[in-house]
Amino acid sequence: MTPASSHSPLRTVQVLGGGNAASSAHVRSLAAGLVARGVRVTVCAPVEADDTYDFTGAGADHVHVPRSSDPGSVAALRVACTGADLVHAHGLHASFRTALALSGRRTPLVVTWHDRAHADGPRAHFLRVLERRVVKAAAVVLGTTSALVDRARRAGARDARLAAVSLPGRRTSPVPDDPDRLRSKARAELGAIGRPLFIAVGSLDRHRGYDVLLDATHAWRRLDPVPLVVLAGEGPLRGELQRRIEDEELPVRLIGRRDDVTDLLAAADIALLPSRWESRSPLAQEALHARVPLVATAVGGIPELVGDAAELVPYGNARALADAVVRLLDDPGRRELLRERGVRQAATWPTEDETVAQVLSVYDELTQPRPLS
Repeated sequence: MTPASSHSPLRTVQVLGGGNAASSAHVRSLAAGLVARGVRVTVCAPVEADDTYDFTGAGADHVHVPRSSDPGSVAALRVACTGADLVHAHGLHASFRTALALSGRRTPLVVTWHDRAHADGPRAHFLRVLERRVVKAAAVVLGTTSALVDRARRAGARDARLAAVSLPGRRTSPVPDDPDRLRSKARAELGAIGRPLFIAVGSLDRHRGYDVLLDATHAWRRLDPVPLVVLAGEGPLRGELQRRIEDEELPVRLIGRRDDVTDLLAAADIALLPSRWESRSPLAQEALHARVPLVATAVGGIPELVGDAAELVPYGNARALADAVVRLLDDPGRRELLRERGVRQAATWPTEDETVAQVLSVYDELTQPRPLS
C-alpha cells in the first residue's frame, strides 16, 4: 500500500540496537521496500551497522545512535524521532530505549521481536520487566514466531501479531558451469575430501548448543570415514570450544565468521542446528533452500519454520543428535525426501514483498492521512 498522492509521504523511523544480524538485514530489506513505495525512512543504528548493511544505499537516511550501553542513546533517539509519523523498533533493547525516547509523545510505536533475549537468574527477571514495559508502550507487537507472539501477549501486549518475515537479501544465484567442481573445491579447502561434511553456522554463544554438538561428535568418531564438523561463527566461547576440540581430539574445525554461507552449505552433506532457542533461523532457511538435509533441535520457532522438512531432536540430548545424523548418513532415500520437502516448505515462506506489504498495512492502521502543507 503506497501512500496516496494527495497526502504527504509517510515518515517512519526504524530503530536498531545494532547487534543482531538477522534484524539488521531485515531492516535493510524493509527500508528498501518502503522507500520504493514512497515512504520516507530514517534508520537509527550505530554507524558500524550502516557500514555493514548500507541503509543509505537502500534510500534511507541514517542517524547514528549509540548502542544501549551509551547513556546518550535515548537522547539521540528522541531527537531523531521528532516529527516522525510512526516509529518501528526491532529487538527488546532497541524497543525499550525507543519507548523511553517517545515518552510523553503520541507517536505510534510498532515493535518487532525477532528473537528472545537469553539470560538466567536475576538478569532473566530484569529482561521480563523490560518486555512488560515495551509491550505496554507499543501499539502493535510483531513476533517472528508464534512463541514470540504468545510471549508478548503474556507480557501484556494489547495487540500482538505474527510477523511475515522473509529471508532478507536472498537472490537466486546463477547455476555455476561446474557445480561439482566448485563443491569439490570447497570441500578440499575445508579438509573434507572423502568424508562426510557437516556444517553449523552461528555465533559461538552458550545458547547455540555447541557444547552438546561437541558431545555428539564422540559418536561420529567411530564412523568410517570419520565426518568433519565445521562451525562458522565467532563469539565468546571460541577459546573454550577450541580447547575441547584439541583436548578431546574431536573432528571439528572452527573457521570464524564467514560471508559465504551459501557456498559452505552447497559443499555440506548435512546442516546442524543444535540451539537451545531459535526463532526464524537463517541457517535453517538457507539449508532448506539449498536442498541440504537439516538436523535441528525442536525449540522456539524451528518446528513451525521447517515443518516436516528436517529431522528434529530434543535440545541438550547429544545421543539423539548423534543418532539422527547417523540414520541420515545411512539412508540416502531419507536425505532425498528431506531435500524435496525442504523446497516445498521454503516456497511457503513470505517473500520480501509480502513482508513489506504486511508492515505497510500495520502502518496504515496506525496513521491518519495527512493533507499536503
